[in-house]
Amino acid sequence: MSKIVESDIKNLIYFFRGHRVMLDSDLANIYGVETRVLNQSVSRNKDRFPSDFAFRLSETEWENLISQNVISSLAHGGRRKLPYVFTEQGVSMLSSVLNSKEAIKANVQIMRTFVSIRNLASTYKELEKRVFEVEEKSDKNYKLLLTALLQLKNQIEPTLKKNRKKIGLG
Repeated sequence: MSKIVESDIKNLIYFFRGHRVMLDSDLANIYGVETRVLNQSVSRNKDRFPSDFAFRLSETEWENLISQNVISSLAHGGRRKLPYVFTEQGVSMLSSVLNSKEAIKANVQIMRTFVSIRNLASTYKELEKRVFEVEEKSDKNYKLLLTALLQLKNQIEPTLKKNRKKIGLG
């Protein structure tokens, strides 16, 4: 990937086990290395990649990802091992393992994208909170209005019954 665009990176971020993650093959492509080279670097530096930084997808997770047409079919050669996925911290740690200029530039853009997504999520949380507050105020105002209307009805109703003319025989 010659020019890295934030929107392209956003499309390569998935959600697994409560984490936003990127696939090893996508990262390798961005960094300009083979997937096996990236994974070998990770294997050689296992201490730098605890399970909250990188983990292998389960067979089910991988099949679900493929079935959603996110990943191309395995029929054409495919992978021999389940893919690693890297959390934001894992991607950051990759920069210390893959130290080419292209990898560093790519890593900076990926980190900016993760920050952008986090900021967007924060904005949505704030918006959700405000909507809830408005709904809460509206509910209180609705209850007050309903109470006032019922009181008004109770005051007017006896007067209306008293002033009505009787119709028919009686």
